[in-house]
Amino acid sequence: MHRPTFVFDGDCAFCSSCARFIENRIRPAADVVAWQFSDLDALGLTEEQAGAAVQWVSAGRAPTAGPVAIADLLKTAPGLAGRLLWRRRRRARAAPGHRPGLPVYRWVARNRHRMPGGTAACALPPDHPARAGR
Repeated sequence: MHRPTFVFDGDCAFCSSCARFIENRIRPAADVVAWQFSDLDALGLTEEQAGAAVQWVSAGRAPTAGPVAIADLLKTAPGLAGRLLWRRRRRARAAPGHRPGLPVYRWVARNRHRMPGGTAACALPPDHPARAGR
């Protein structure tokens, strides 16, 4: 069985910086790879999926994307980072499965070219799902 894999956008300097930080400081029990340098077919992903959001691929499970993928990655790390950061809201009116990280993830995705290490090449195209808030 292969290790779980976290797939990010290697063309984005901000995403690459975050991936290096995660590998070096958080040390998850997973491979962290740029989708441009991975075997997407072997991972069961398409370029469209990988280009739309970060992805988490683990044997025996359907891939997850966006903030859920980040939570899945953090849950493999020592400590409680994933469990604390991505816990479900307890309010009765909260949507089932709502993750507090979703609005943050969308905001970061829309503004990643403005983040430290980001460049104009990191900007999302106007028709990208994260820009529309989907």
